[in-house]
Amino acid sequence: MAMEEERVVPQPEEEKPAAEETPSAASDTAEAVAQAQETAEPDDGRAWYVVHCYSGYENKVRHNLEQRIESMGMKDKIFDVVVPTEEEIEVKDGKRRTIERRIFPGYILVNMILTEDSWYVVRNTPGVTGFVGMGEEPTPLRPEEVAQILKRMESETPRVKVTFRQGERVRIVEGPFNDFRGTVDEIDMERGKVRVLINFFGRETPVELDFLQVEKA
Repeated sequence: MAMEEERVVPQPEEEKPAAEETPSAASDTAEAVAQAQETAEPDDGRAWYVVHCYSGYENKVRHNLEQRIESMGMKDKIFDVVVPTEEEIEVKDGKRRTIERRIFPGYILVNMILTEDSWYVVRNTPGVTGFVGMGEEPTPLRPEEVAQILKRMESETPRVKVTFRQGERVRIVEGPFNDFRGTVDEIDMERGKVRVLINFFGRETPVELDFLQVEKA
């Protein structure tokens, strides 16, 4: 089966909120993935594939593909289309807001049985540029890869967007040092903490703060 393929493996990356948003929450798409996994027969040949599309149009492409699945009678071959997202907290001007961030900008996941017909339906959907694969045919995701994506989508703790770097000037927006300005000395991503050097009583003093207590000056 001669099939086009993409050789680029998607990697998580930072992304600003896209202009084209989706009303669906991350938990909804995660539930869709989980349901598809639960109902899959072990020997029916279905698997999750990564499809490349135009960045910023992931939800539009998903809508287009779902319409084609319906109109072309492919529900028995293509079961689900998911845009992997996660919740992220952003601090700007001293205010917090929760946004839905795409985990893999420019990619969607499709649960399907790969045949010549199903490949044709997906590949020729407006906005789709190709499948991700390492050979002549698209390469399905391994079960552990799907589980890892699911874990990120189902996380109850939103990811905090860090807008500052080591050595940059920041402003403290919360706590006893509110409105103090200082320099980022160290960022601890695992603990969600940042150490800032501030001028306190004429001395450079290190203070440890949560990511949400600091914003770029």
